[in-house]
Amino acid sequence: MSSSYVLLQFGSDLFSHRFEDLESRPAFTVITVDQQVNLIVHIAREAAWSQQHPEIMGPRNSYLYFGPSKTPGYLVYGNGSEVAMVNHLRHKKDASTSRYFTAQNGKELKWKVFPQKMECLDGRSTVATWELSQPEDVFSARLTIKHSGLTMVTEILTTLCLNRMALDLDWKL
Repeated sequence: MSSSYVLLQFGSDLFSHRFEDLESRPAFTVITVDQQVNLIVHIAREAAWSQQHPEIMGPRNSYLYFGPSKTPGYLVYGNGSEVAMVNHLRHKKDASTSRYFTAQNGKELKWKVFPQKMECLDGRSTVATWELSQPEDVFSARLTIKHSGLTMVTEILTTLCLNRMALDLDWKL
């Protein structure tokens, strides 16, 4: 059993890209499903990858429903209830770049945001790290998920994407 899992991100479009494992199995797909009125983005965990890891729990997908002009809206995990995006982008100190969210299991996690990477922490333990690739790499970024993060992997991916989108759209939260 490996203590961490690496997913490579292909594509730099925040609203349409994919993640694959090191064996080229599709792991997650991020795709824009509608943008006629307001933007809707679907984040789906792919069976080809998740079947390799029976310890994966939680929803298979999430949807991000943006407000007008890509303002913060709400998100939904699986068939669950709506959660305001800002609830997954909380900060505790005005000067801090860290963003907090509460997972469906009730745990509070934190994304520490740096210029070239982001780290997701459960208390003092890092459960995932996302890093931009080097120019010579064929992929755009690398996501490393610790074994303990598999139980909430869709939530980790969803909040990673949401944080990156919020930064790119310059949301002042």
